[in-house]
Amino acid sequence: MNSDEKEDCECATPQAETSPARGPDREYEDPDAENPEASRMKRAAAKHLIERYYHQLTEGCGNESCSNSWCASSVGFSRMDNNAAAVKALELYKVNAKLCDPHPSKKGTASAYLESSNSKMNHKDVHTVRDNFKEVNYLTEEKVYEILDICGEKDDYSPLIRVIGRVFSSAEGLVQSFRRSKPHTKEELKSLQGKDEDKDEDEKETAACSVTAMDEDSPTSSSSRLGEGSSGENDVQKLAPDEVSVDIEAVRRVYERLLSNEKIEAAFLNALVYLSPNVECDLTYHNVYSRDPNYLNLFVIVMENNNLHSPEYLEIALPQFCKAMSKLPLAAQAKLARLWSHYSAEQIRRMMETFQQLITFKVISNEFNSRNLVNDDDAVVAATKCLKIVYYANVLGGDLDTKNNEEDDDEPIPESSELTLQELLGEERRNKKGPRVDPLETELGVRTNDCRRPLIPFEEFINEPLNEVLEMDKDYTFFKVETENKFSFMTCPFILNAVTKNLGLYYDNRIRMYSERRITVLYSLVQGQQLNPYLRLKVRRDHIIDDALVRLEMIAMENPADLKKQLYVEFEGEQGVDEGGVSKEFFQLVVEEIFNPDIGMFTYDERTRLFWFNSSSFENEGQYTLIGIVLGLAIYNNCILDVHFPMVVYRKLMGKKGTFRDLADANPVLCQSLKELLEYEGSVEDDMMITFQISQTDLFGNPLSYDLRENGDKIPVTNENRKEFVAQYSEYVLNKSAEKQFKAFRRGFHMVTNESPLKYLFRPEEIELLICGSRNLDFYALEETTEYDGGYNKDSRIIKEFWETLHSFSEEQKRLFLQFTTGTDRAPVGGLGKLKMIIAKNGPDTDRLPTSHTCFNVLLLPEYSSKDKLRERLLKAITYAKGFGML
Repeated sequence: MNSDEKEDCECATPQAETSPARGPDREYEDPDAENPEASRMKRAAAKHLIERYYHQLTEGCGNESCSNSWCASSVGFSRMDNNAAAVKALELYKVNAKLCDPHPSKKGTASAYLESSNSKMNHKDVHTVRDNFKEVNYLTEEKVYEILDICGEKDDYSPLIRVIGRVFSSAEGLVQSFRRSKPHTKEELKSLQGKDEDKDEDEKETAACSVTAMDEDSPTSSSSRLGEGSSGENDVQKLAPDEVSVDIEAVRRVYERLLSNEKIEAAFLNALVYLSPNVECDLTYHNVYSRDPNYLNLFVIVMENNNLHSPEYLEIALPQFCKAMSKLPLAAQAKLARLWSHYSAEQIRRMMETFQQLITFKVISNEFNSRNLVNDDDAVVAATKCLKIVYYANVLGGDLDTKNNEEDDDEPIPESSELTLQELLGEERRNKKGPRVDPLETELGVRTNDCRRPLIPFEEFINEPLNEVLEMDKDYTFFKVETENKFSFMTCPFILNAVTKNLGLYYDNRIRMYSERRITVLYSLVQGQQLNPYLRLKVRRDHIIDDALVRLEMIAMENPADLKKQLYVEFEGEQGVDEGGVSKEFFQLVVEEIFNPDIGMFTYDERTRLFWFNSSSFENEGQYTLIGIVLGLAIYNNCILDVHFPMVVYRKLMGKKGTFRDLADANPVLCQSLKELLEYEGSVEDDMMITFQISQTDLFGNPLSYDLRENGDKIPVTNENRKEFVAQYSEYVLNKSAEKQFKAFRRGFHMVTNESPLKYLFRPEEIELLICGSRNLDFYALEETTEYDGGYNKDSRIIKEFWETLHSFSEEQKRLFLQFTTGTDRAPVGGLGKLKMIIAKNGPDTDRLPTSHTCFNVLLLPEYSSKDKLRERLLKAITYAKGFGML
């Protein structure tokens, strides 16, 4: 954008202006291109006239009896906003419309700016003041206050409004504004010795060069000039990866002073509307950030505006700015995240709420459905991409633990023996090396799971209105295809709730099952093998562990790919057809057997009611691998398990080792003892007399000793080394003591989930919810979502009595009812309100018990004659229900 075009924008948003990318084109098409002076004069004259038309439309000439229909002072003139006035000014210029002369009574307004230098003395003063500001093409805190004081004396803020409009609508001007003269910290001063001595002179010289460049009327675009100044590269060399050259505190002080004035606030709004498309063009086509990393300054400055979330910005300004910001290259996004990670929790929350408010506003003001996808809304997509930067800033600024990572499996998970055939048939697998990783996560070198406690809770980044309108089947398709023109919200899982992500995982699992089924059919056609499209398990109830685990062990050794097939369970001697319900009972029975303390694979803590790996177990590692497979199969087949592990197990499954902080959940008594050791004010060595050798007992009561350090029994714990002792003790209890058992368990789990987006989508606490379901049983929510069939409706007598009876049940009886009806006593992800239960009529009054189809969550309820009979029959059915049969 050349300097004449730039000055035109000032506080308005002329839509007819060309983008910076078009500067050279205009020069080429101009017939006076060979005479730069003539061309410059023509543009200056045009600018002057358009400016007069604009002020005539917005302020008028000051003559109350003016007859010009296009003058704000005329009777009956309809006021227009700045945007409309700018567009109209261009139209009036093109048709050479009538232009009023300023009336003598028009003092202290922008019209006086247009008067000639030989005007009367009172007009000349105003002209002189404004003339001084005409050369201001970038701002400093001092310059803003200077202009503000002068405007306050004249009680006329239009010069300041014009300066703000000119600077804040220009990428070049904003990038040069509010530069800090020295680094913020003493550490940076030490690291920059020898470089900062000349910094003030360099910046003065840079500012002078910048003003000179802006004053020159060459048609060079702003994007081509950015990065060519002497300051850009030098400043960047002096900055740390999480620092920018803008004085953020000065920007905040300026905003605080200026945003209280409504007229000045409107200038920021209008300038942002003009600025954003040009910035988007710069980033999309001109690669401007790579030439001048200081270009990031303008995003930092704009995001400090506390009013970005106000209604005035939501319609046009903020969506356009988000589109521009979403075009930032990965390195720039990472630098913004690092910078913002130093902000306070309240500042992170403000930025988060700004983008969330835009997303919510767009969602509720549009009718999104399967034909009009929210994925196609540019503003929602851009705001979500911007929100991702704030999300990772929230992670980086939180309590990070990037060191304690689980080691990878010693042996790689075996690939399917069908891989060669898949390649021959054009069915080569995607993500062979495991699930995808977010590029920004890789650039920052941090994962969500590394964050123990973010600056603000992760839950605040979830946008519920967006989750309600998101067509997850379409979104999942975009996620798998990875096309550039289609955005998937699964690439930003932080904005999705657990229910939506679980649905995405369900689609992924089902499509993988269908893929395995199709490959099996092709395999049978090519090699003539017997068709086996399912993972079939035929088990005996009395020998369920032996039958199931032996079969799974054979499959894991021969062809692990079969674990990705849809599970089909058959109980020997029973007629049940597995449409999901039989599998649910299978998993429940297997879990009950596996976690039986008598088997000795896991220890049970009565105080916490949680299980832990038994380091003294006689079972081999293969048994733990099979348990991991069972856990993975439950997730893969969308079944909920009654498993009670401490949270550290799920963190370890996601790749993080247990530390002292995890002991509070896994072993609260030991945690409290170690905490008291850390806080003890006396002499630990003299008073406690403990060493780096610890002792414990196995399941049979035999004492065991373990040295936390070599010759630990000879190393006393002192005040100086007690932190090391606590860390080593925690490391032993949570990691080393059951290392072999857990690695085998994790290996089995990954055999099923290694190609799943599980790690990409879910945090450890969400994995627990996925496996175990919700512990909160809200039967009133279930009543609201239940459907009826066979002649029943919610107003039927028997239905009303049924719900009255169910609500009167104890917690244990309610769990038995859930087990009887759905095959599990746990609520699904999202609570019982997400459970689709159907109550169907099963004939008139009878002595028969209620029955159920657990595969489809259907309760078959006869129309009993009384409430007492209903209660008696229902309790008997749920108490003694076991096994499957055909009705």
